[in-house]
Amino acid sequence: MDLSSSNQLQNPLLQKIAQAHRRQSKIRDSHINLAHGSGGKAMRDLIDDVFIQSFDNPILSQLEDQASFNLANLLQQGDRLAFTTDSYVVDPLFFPGSDIGELAINGTINDLAVSGAKPLYLTCSVILEEGLPIETLRRVVASMQAAAKNAGVQIVTGDTKVVHRGAADKLFINTAGIGVIPTGVNISAHNIQPGDAIIINGEVGNHGTAILIARGELALETDINSDCQPLYSLVETILKACPEIHAMRDATRGGLATVLNEFALTSNVGIRLDEKSIPIREEVKGVCEILGLDPLYLANEGKLVVVVKQENADKVLSAMKTHPAGKDACIVGEVIASPPGVVFLKTVFGAERIVDMLVGDQLPRIC
Repeated sequence: MDLSSSNQLQNPLLQKIAQAHRRQSKIRDSHINLAHGSGGKAMRDLIDDVFIQSFDNPILSQLEDQASFNLANLLQQGDRLAFTTDSYVVDPLFFPGSDIGELAINGTINDLAVSGAKPLYLTCSVILEEGLPIETLRRVVASMQAAAKNAGVQIVTGDTKVVHRGAADKLFINTAGIGVIPTGVNISAHNIQPGDAIIINGEVGNHGTAILIARGELALETDINSDCQPLYSLVETILKACPEIHAMRDATRGGLATVLNEFALTSNVGIRLDEKSIPIREEVKGVCEILGLDPLYLANEGKLVVVVKQENADKVLSAMKTHPAGKDACIVGEVIASPPGVVFLKTVFGAERIVDMLVGDQLPRIC
């Protein structure tokens, strides 16, 4: 976070003075201004008072421009690193069931988790628009820390930038994450084979619908909340039941349909879905019917798609149902040999239609 290395002072008295000085670095402004991105005292006060006090941990407290890790400790947990990055520009910042802060943490955790990796460390970079209320930033940062603590990960380094009013929309967040993949775990879309079963851990489309309603552009009222949640604990449960998972991916932008199209193209197979088996809330269906949307393309932030051998499907499904994030899990389709690269949907009327890749964007800025 462009932090200094004052922790390197050797004199104990000077260390205490420096620590006391940092604790006294309280931000007095009520809104973000350009000085908060200048690299001077205003920026340091913002970082100390808002970010460090919330994210504080042994690695971050070193106050270096980077985080360093003990490789021997990482190697004890697995033989490969997983590394991912993502940016979050969701509008509005706060929505039913979650907010941009929790979304940024859980989204990055889930990108690591679906590789089988145990998420360990995250970075946090924020782009702040001049005029953003400091209290809004505090709420977001507190939400990020709560989500990180809940998932057992640490936010260990980051950066802060401020742009002129109108150059950004309130607050954007970029995160990166590192996790360790256990030895023997090999999850990849290239592993998918004809005959495999496709499982999802619950209802689709809730996040996209919650964001749409929260924007207040439609005179609609529902009790739909975002499904934003961390998925590593569920993945861990799945792998304990069956280490030979062929593929796994979280169905975020583009929804279930896009994930399955990516699987079909990568592995050169076909996929057949059963519409009757796909869990969709009636409220989500209703909103989609009114607006002409397809719930299969709506974003999710707490749903993963699992592809396993048919003979392992019931075992995996039973294990998922024991976990709170998988209690509504169900088998929604199967992998077929041909035609390759195509996803079919068997409708409730018994006909079949092609479910293609999403063209355009049904709902922009949903994550």
